Amino acid sequence: MDMHTVVVGTSGTTAEDVVAVARQGARVELSAAAVEALSAAREIVDALAAEPEPVYGVSTGFGALASRHISPGLRAQLQRNIVRSHAAGMGPHVEREVVRALMFLRLKTLASGHTGVRPEVAQTMADVLNAGITPVVHEYGSLGCSGDLAPLSHCALTLMGEGDAEGPDGTVRPAGELLAAHGITPVELREKEGLALLNGTDGMLGMLVMALADLKNLYTSADITAALSLEALLGTDRVLAPELHAIRPHPGQGVSADNMLRVLEGSGLTGHHQDDAPRVQDAYSVRCAPQVNGAGRDTLTHGALVADRELASAVDNPVVLPDGRVESNGNFHGAPVAYVLDFLAIVAADLGSITERRTDRLLDKNRSHGLPPFLADDAGVDSGLMIAQYTQAALVSELKRLAVPASVDSIPSSAMQEDHVSMGWSAARKLRTAVTGLARIVAVELYAATRAVELRAAEGLTPGPASQAVIAALRAAGVQGPGPDRFLAPDLAAADAFVREGKLVTAVEAVTGPLA
Repeated sequence: MDMHTVVVGTSGTTAEDVVAVARQGARVELSAAAVEALSAAREIVDALAAEPEPVYGVSTGFGALASRHISPGLRAQLQRNIVRSHAAGMGPHVEREVVRALMFLRLKTLASGHTGVRPEVAQTMADVLNAGITPVVHEYGSLGCSGDLAPLSHCALTLMGEGDAEGPDGTVRPAGELLAAHGITPVELREKEGLALLNGTDGMLGMLVMALADLKNLYTSADITAALSLEALLGTDRVLAPELHAIRPHPGQGVSADNMLRVLEGSGLTGHHQDDAPRVQDAYSVRCAPQVNGAGRDTLTHGALVADRELASAVDNPVVLPDGRVESNGNFHGAPVAYVLDFLAIVAADLGSITERRTDRLLDKNRSHGLPPFLADDAGVDSGLMIAQYTQAALVSELKRLAVPASVDSIPSSAMQEDHVSMGWSAARKLRTAVTGLARIVAVELYAATRAVELRAAEGLTPGPASQAVIAALRAAGVQGPGPDRFLAPDLAAADAFVREGKLVTAVEAVTGPLA
């Protein structure tokens, strides 16, 4: 594990903190201010628990059962019961990084001092994260309202020493055994604490933060592959001139155009024609790449704004206010996050769509301006990249299906008490699938465009320095160049890893300097 430590205070958690804990195994530590805020809020809850008047979540049932006043002798049982009953997920296990993000973000809200849990509850959650223990959370169970209830309940169950969890070695064992093996004492929940562990948008927010990090890399990668395709198709880079994009000042569009222009600097292919009839215009998929990629970039910016606002939020119900009130609210509703998750799935699908169109153009001898059919070595004997494009097309089709919004759906629950839900968890789950698919789509364009550029070079045309650097790095990564037909799946998998791991961007930036 990376021994980098993220300090959790009453505020100030960043997207970088989430990624560090979820993906890099960073340790977490509660600040002194957070412990003080936890203690102060708990004093308020304890005082209210001693009063005869019912307070939601402290001395009442939950949801549609909130009308029942719970006697002091049953309140600990009430908190245990809500965790056990709500840990009702089904389906495949959710990825480790998602569960770690989920727990870390819940800890962030606990540390705000607005939930009323004791400091030892928050510390136990930090201890579980630091021990590398990952609760078993299932694919299905959250409607994205009243928070990600079932996923968070499975995490809370682990804190109680119940249910199953995955150890640092990846083996699933009873949670109680894992806690004992790491010297962690299970928590005995008191008033308000079970509820406080469940009521958050933490799962959908964690997945949003990680998707934004992945998409930032993929959008820069897509600018690069679009530039490589333009170069391979002997297109013109004049459409990338900054003065053209300044008169339609969408920020992302200008950034994408600049990235492409820098990748193409020094190329001997752009604007070259294989006959005496130069093209006046390139096809939309080439000419409009900055407009499409840029619009997606601007959507990422909006998504990051929403994520930052949610990171600054204390999402719980009820919440403890500084003046001593404990008030019910609707801040657990996932609509703000759900909308953005759906929007990102839409732009991922469209980026995949325009990327595939350029790949198809590279393979079609009638539109590739002199390249061999399917970039094959001996067309007819060899099929070249014909079926690589089929695979890419299948991925694009799936991304289009995944772009159907989840947030427009709502299934009432809890005897109509929770009669409108966000489905934000579902939006996040399908976005993760879309991001994975988009990386593969970009990888196929990279594979085709680099082969096409090499074929042009064999004809005596000189690619730009950035293109040459990409080809050299890709070949060093085990992805082969032009030649007779071979088993393509390993090459495509290696190209996918090259894109996902940021190696494509790194190879280009060694020539161009940092890209946006």
